[in-house]
Amino acid sequence: MIDRRRRFEKAEGLSNWRAKANEIIFGADTFAGKLFDILLIVAILISVAVVMVDSVPSLNHRYHRLWLWMEWGFTILFTIEYIVRLMSVSRPVRYAFSFYGMVDLLSVLPTYLSILIPGANSFLVLRILRVLRVFRVLRLMHYIGEAEVMSLAIRQSLRKILVFLYAVLTMVVVFGSLMYVVEGSENGFSSIPKAIYWAIVTLTTVGYGDVVPHTPLGQFIASAVMIMGYAIIAVPTGIYAAEISQVMTTRRDARGCPGCGKTGHDVNAHYCKFCGTSLDPLHHE
Repeated sequence: MIDRRRRFEKAEGLSNWRAKANEIIFGADTFAGKLFDILLIVAILISVAVVMVDSVPSLNHRYHRLWLWMEWGFTILFTIEYIVRLMSVSRPVRYAFSFYGMVDLLSVLPTYLSILIPGANSFLVLRILRVLRVFRVLRLMHYIGEAEVMSLAIRQSLRKILVFLYAVLTMVVVFGSLMYVVEGSENGFSSIPKAIYWAIVTLTTVGYGDVVPHTPLGQFIASAVMIMGYAIIAVPTGIYAAEISQVMTTRRDARGCPGCGKTGHDVNAHYCKFCGTSLDPLHHE
């Protein structure tokens, strides 16, 4: 799966220097590739820190020229790196429209846009997304399989969660409308939408306190909404946890080991993880 996703990053049909650049930029198996990725991540973190520090009024006023020069320096550096990335792949257009390609472009675009649109460089914090490349440096790509489990669980639980959200939406509309009738505009519930806002804040146990009931009946209803909020707050977590458990169970193979009889093997396993016996029936004929 990883090979299919990175097919456009291969160095097929490239000249020697482009193939070498491809190996350094997109590979982490060599010392040069690891060093490049580490230096890139350090530069990204520093550039994001510069953007954040520049937003502090006192530091901006005192060191504005320094932050400006550093930002343009990082932007030029990342622009050169982006161009080299495009030149070091066999399918530049496909890479440019990939996730990482779009992140690379968005990491330099705001600085150039700031010439025409003041304040656009604040979006440079998007560079932090490029730190996702650290997963390749630290050889954590196998965790993508675990991420797929979570993604599949979210997709499978989506309908249940939508039904739950519909029930919550119905509840806040009912309670909001009821509080509008009970409390009225003299107590801050000036409209049904504002009363619904209060119901959402109360049911989610946030409780800003900008709108509060004053009548005994309104306070009784508010208490019921608060208790109900605590009762339903764990429902989506339970749904999602159940789906994760189901997905992880179905990803296991039901084959029993011919040697020890145990089950629970991975679907792509060829040998028993408990005793080492082959799980392929052809090997036991």
